[in-house]
Amino acid sequence: MLTVHSRGDFDTMGEFISQRRLIEKLDAERKKGRRIVFTNGCFDIIHAGHVRYLRKAKSLGDILVVGLNSDSSVRKIKGGGRPVVGEKDRAEVLSALDPVDYVVLFSDETPLRLVERIRPDVLVKGADWKEGEIAGAEVVKRHGGRVSRIRLARGRSTTEIIKRIVRLHKGGSK
Repeated sequence: MLTVHSRGDFDTMGEFISQRRLIEKLDAERKKGRRIVFTNGCFDIIHAGHVRYLRKAKSLGDILVVGLNSDSSVRKIKGGGRPVVGEKDRAEVLSALDPVDYVVLFSDETPLRLVERIRPDVLVKGADWKEGEIAGAEVVKRHGGRVSRIRLARGRSTTEIIKRIVRLHKGGSK
């Protein structure tokens, strides 16, 4: 089951739209000529690199949907000790960011099934991914969409932030 958060959901006592309703909304947006952009990730500790990435992703279309890895999915990808921030809090923070229109929580190792359902016009990942490695790339291209790889902000990553915190905690410096 996927949980869908849209802008303002957290101000309305956590009422969330269903995945089916999200698809209906996206279809209505398409009929108005709006382009749907999809990206995904763990977004564990939100930092400036994430914000820059999401702004660039949003600039590629009109509606930005973020697939958010569930806690169990993050553990599979990143290992024990992650995520640092739980999925509900990560979803709340993401949905509060200006570029983000919808946050969809998913538990699969990749967002392939989600991409198949959403059928975005633009699928976005970081430039550290080769296009052939991006889950859903072929699906998007088959539906006439495109894949865009965005250069990541140098020196900004959750893993590096965690390492810095650990060093500081142990009495080290930067």
